[in-house]
Amino acid sequence: MTLKIHVDDSAPPYEQVRAQISEQARSGVLPVGHRLPTVRGLAQELGLAANTVAKAYRALEADGVIETRGRNGTFVAAAGSAAEREAAAAAQAYAERARRLGLDEEAALAAARDALRAAYEA
Repeated sequence: MTLKIHVDDSAPPYEQVRAQISEQARSGVLPVGHRLPTVRGLAQELGLAANTVAKAYRALEADGVIETRGRNGTFVAAAGSAAEREAAAAAQAYAERARRLGLDEEAALAAARDALRAAYEA
């Protein structure tokens, strides 16, 4: 696993760690079941505070990208299916809310596209 933290990047270090591990897991560079370094080990390797790496690991775990198995360590999870299930549930909740608000399908899709564009261009 190769991670690089860019101090001149507008994204905070924990977000850089989260994004890079997530991308490497999604692309298969980090295969399912790959054991990740400990929080302290990765923090030391990257020259970051342990809390910074811990925050990234918590976000990755919440996203279903990694899983912590107690004292056995932290591993890349079968994230695709978990992430897709969570996204589908969020989309379903959004669709139901948009319908209750009286939006037609076109307006609901436009709002979703705008939100996605804003999130991915940030």
